[in-house]
Parts: sequence; C-alpha cells; structure tokens
Amino acid sequence: MFAIATTRLMPVHAGSGRTISDVLDYVENPEKTRNGELICSYKCDSRSADGDFDLSKRQYKQLTSRDQGGKDIIAYHTRQSFRPGEVTPEEAMQIGYELAMRFTKGNHAFVVCTHVDRAHVHNHIIFNSKSLDCRKKFRNFLGSSFALRRVSDHICVEHGLSIVKNPKPSRGHYGTWLGEDRPLSFQEKLRRAIDDVLESKPADFNAFLSAMESAGYEMKRRGKYISFCGPGQKNFTRCKEKTLGADYTEEAIRERIAGKRIVERSDHRERTSSDGNRSSVEVKSPPKLNLIIDIEQKIQAGKGAGYERWAKVHNLKQMAKTLIYLQENNLTDYDVLAEKTSAASDRFHSLADRLKVLETALSDNASLQKNIVNYSKTRQTYTDYRKAGYSKKFRAEHESDIILHQAAKKSFDDLGYGKDKKLPTVKTLREEYAVQLAEKKAVYKEYREAQAAMRELLTVKANADSILGVTTHDRDRERGNQRL
Repeated sequence: MFAIATTRLMPVHAGSGRTISDVLDYVENPEKTRNGELICSYKCDSRSADGDFDLSKRQYKQLTSRDQGGKDIIAYHTRQSFRPGEVTPEEAMQIGYELAMRFTKGNHAFVVCTHVDRAHVHNHIIFNSKSLDCRKKFRNFLGSSFALRRVSDHICVEHGLSIVKNPKPSRGHYGTWLGEDRPLSFQEKLRRAIDDVLESKPADFNAFLSAMESAGYEMKRRGKYISFCGPGQKNFTRCKEKTLGADYTEEAIRERIAGKRIVERSDHRERTSSDGNRSSVEVKSPPKLNLIIDIEQKIQAGKGAGYERWAKVHNLKQMAKTLIYLQENNLTDYDVLAEKTSAASDRFHSLADRLKVLETALSDNASLQKNIVNYSKTRQTYTDYRKAGYSKKFRAEHESDIILHQAAKKSFDDLGYGKDKKLPTVKTLREEYAVQLAEKKAVYKEYREAQAAMRELLTVKANADSILGVTTHDRDRERGNQRL
C-alpha cells in the first residue's frame, strides 16, 4: 500500500559542482511550483535562501573557528512523494512543512517546494545544515534516512493517509516508488482501450479495428501479429501473449467478440519483481462515484463512435451509483440535497479559512521568537557599537550581529512593541505556539474530512442535475413560482 515515500538525505557540499544555488533554482522552478505559489519557508526567505545559508556558514566559522572548506555541507535535500489523487498540492506543501519542522525540531531554516509537473505531487525539502544560532551543525547520523521516513510515516497516519508497509531499499527508477499508483504505461492503456471497445459489442473483428481507430489508435500488421500505436506513443505494441497477456492476442480478441471467451473486466497494472522482470497483474477497481459525461460535448470535441459507446455505459453505471447513494443517505428530496451540498461547501471553506489564520499565527509567533532571541544575543554587541561612536571598523568586525540586532528592533517597532507594550517572553510564546499547533492539527483533520464529504456531495448533485436535466435557470424559476 503506497501513500507517501521519502528518499534519503542528500548533502549539498559547499565545494561540489552542484551548488546550493543550483539546487534551489531547480526546486523553485515556477513551471513546477505553479508560478511560485507552492513554495513556503521557515526562518529564511525562499528567494534568497542560498545567501542566507551561506551567511550562516560564515557565522558558524566565526563562532566556532571550524572550517571544512569545500567538504563542508551547506544544506541537505530530500524528496517526499504522494499517492496520485490522495492530497491536493496545498495539503502536500503543508505536510512537507510539518515534516521539515519535526525532523529539524525547528532548529534549522528550510524551504519546501511542492512540484505538480508529474502525475504524483511531490515535495522537495532543503534545510540548512547550520542551526539557527549558527553554533551547531546537523549531524547526518547512521540511519538518518530511516528516521526521516519514520517521522514522515507518523505524519501520514495523523493526516489519515496510508503508508508504505515494510519498505525495501530500491535503486530503481523513482517511479517504482509509486507501485500500483504510478501513471499507466502505454501497454496498460492499450489493454483498457481494447476492453472498452469490446464492451461496446463490435459486430466483428473489422468493426473492432474501426472502433480502435476511432479511439485514437493506429493499427498495422507485422508478420502474424497486429500492432497498435496510441496517442503520444512512438513505437507500436504487438498483441502478443508475452506483451499484453493471453486475453489480448488477436485470437483471444476474436474469441471475445464471438462470445467464446469471457473475460472479467479489471484494471491491469504492471508489476516489477525483485529480479527486474515485469508481469501483468489484475487489480480490482473499487467502486467510485464519478461525474456523468456530457457525451454530445465530447463528440463535438472530436471523440469517435467507440468513445460514445463506452461513455454511454459509463453514464449508466454512474447514474445507478448516484441513485444508490441518494437512497442510502435518505436524500430523495432535491432541495435537501442542495442544502446539504451547500452546507458541506460552507464548512470546508470555513475550516480552510481557520487553517490560514492558524498558519499565519504560527509563522508570526516563530518569527517573534527568533527576533527576541537574536535581539538578546546581540544586545551587548550593539551597545558596544554605540559606545564606539558607530565606528565603521567596529561595524565591519561585527556586521552580522549588528544587522541581526537592527532587524529584530525594526520588527518590534512594526508590531507596536515599545514603552507601553512589553515584549512577551520566549517561554510564553512557545506555550502559545504549542497550543496553536495542536489546534491546527485538529482543524486539519476536520478539514480533510470536510473536503472528502464536499467532493462526494458535489459529484452526487452534479450527477443528479444531469439525470433530472436541471439547470441553474430552471431551479431559480421553479423557486420563484413556489414563492408566488
């Protein structure tokens, strides 16, 4: 069972060919992060994180007199991938932030970038090897990757996600982590296309080939085998037993058309065994309520007769599932269904707004804690700087401390702290942070449940509208007549 997987910790060395700037440029790519909307950070600015990390490296050297030169690790990089369709990009980013915060215990600055350019949503997490006070370094201990995965698994369970059970080390392609939930291969798509066409009951083999062509597949014969090439595919796939399975050879297809071979429809996936060999497995699809398809619109967009026959069967199944759902949930009155759908949507958006408020409060709290600590640590240096008459020489020798002190003082002024309003203690802020974080976790669990309920009701209502032929204008007019 797959939901989420983390890779090992990958160190980024100061003197390696792959610099921290290169890594950040890749993970912050606007084409992968929805123009930067799916980027968040902690104790640093994501736009200048490379400079912030480099500055902390120099401060660490100054404070500890330790310098490893080009061998020094400036940051660590890890990836976190999610099961396709299980979480939204925004939820994935929140979970990535929580993973980074727990694993570093809030002692290291980090950047989380959520990529949506693949079939599976995944996070890239980059955290500073130096602690926030620049006096310690993260120790990449033996088994650190295992510990990271354990933290990730705990977060998954808290958020109601399944996890990888008994994961085994793999050096295969990154897509193999997705198991049965990776994107369909061309062979798997071809099997499904053949099943779809055969479900429409073609009169003979020539009718089957015509329907496959309408579905977007090109056909040719190579020797004794027929081959198909689908959309986006470069090479033809032969209808051989070793390639597609015993039920997808030309002979088997002819027998299925004639009714001599009965094949139960299932979703075919390819499985890679430990020895690298691939085999076809059948995975029964759980019943799922999907939207009814507007067949006329799809046909106008260029879909063929084969698609039309499949869509009609699909719509009949979804109508039946919708009616069963309405009966089981006692939603036989349309107005009651509309009210429940509206209430579910309102609850979801209310919880989403509350989450945003809590996230802002947590961010402000953490920022205030950081500035109070920095102000306290650099106060004596700034006092000496003033006594020195704001000497340029003194500033050059203690520039980092002076900058931190001035930035902290400015943040206090912006928040209105002064003579009439005293700063809270770090202990008080930490207690408030713990309360806010606990509330956020509770709200986030409700948020996920509300999201699932809303999606289901929206689908049911959309299907009910299609079944009844109801439009927004019709409903408004009917309610107006009732009021009269």
